Amino acid sequence: MARVRVQFVYAGLRVRDLERSLRFYRRLGFRVHRRGRMGHGGEWVHLAFPGAVQRVELNYYPRGNRYYEPIRRGTEFDHFGFRVSNVDAWEAELRRRKFPIVARIREPFENLVYTRDPDGNWLEFFGPVPKTA
Repeated sequence: MARVRVQFVYAGLRVRDLERSLRFYRRLGFRVHRRGRMGHGGEWVHLAFPGAVQRVELNYYPRGNRYYEPIRRGTEFDHFGFRVSNVDAWEAELRRRKFPIVARIREPFENLVYTRDPDGNWLEFFGPVPKTA
């Protein structure tokens, strides 16, 4: 198997009110790097802090979304995000190593696979969408 490059990029936080959280992080000095909607209806915002390489991703899942769950103190952490050079090859490696695959998302511009650690914390591995022949 070809070597897959893996790079830690961000930590995702689940938020109750996206705009309120944005105001808070902006007051701390973070800048909006990118934002968008997930195919399943959630919203995300990547925040960059001047001089830092890693980012914070705020994630909002509306009531009724398949990833929605009421937030209780201590459940705000959503996931770590890692960029990989080949998501399909990395998923095969995760399966070979017997890591649980808890979600697999393939959309026109996103290719993602998720596993979780022994405490239930999710790890997202994202990368380029494979080109179709």
